[in-house]
Amino acid sequence: GGTCCFLHVETPQQPLWGGKKTISQSRYWADISDTIISGTFRQWKEGTTKSEIYYPGEYTIVHGMGEATAVQWSAGTWMVEYGRGFIPSTLTFALADTIFSTQDFLTFFYTLRVYTKGLLLEASAYFVDAAH
Repeated sequence: GGTCCFLHVETPQQPLWGGKKTISQSRYWADISDTIISGTFRQWKEGTTKSEIYYPGEYTIVHGMGEATAVQWSAGTWMVEYGRGFIPSTLTFALADTIFSTQDFLTFFYTLRVYTKGLLLEASAYFVDAAH
């Protein structure tokens, strides 16, 4: 589980502010970069049992499109995440966890509502610009 805040929503890119503490694994159709603000970020790359630990201020961790990694955040970890690519592919894992693991349907609904509203605002801005 964790906390997140969409800083901007559009289909090809997404900055996100979040705090997490659990382990997850993912493979997305997007390039994702994480900048640690506090806490630690531990990552196991696909095909290895060796983990790397990242600390605040070291550098940005980059997950390439199509890469699978298992990650773990220590309690109190906060980071800024930026994604570029097909962003809806990144939501499927998080939302599946919300439905099947935590069964937090209210958070699922709120996340979809905020994301959909952001996409609609982005689309309306695009069409207004295209009309001029």
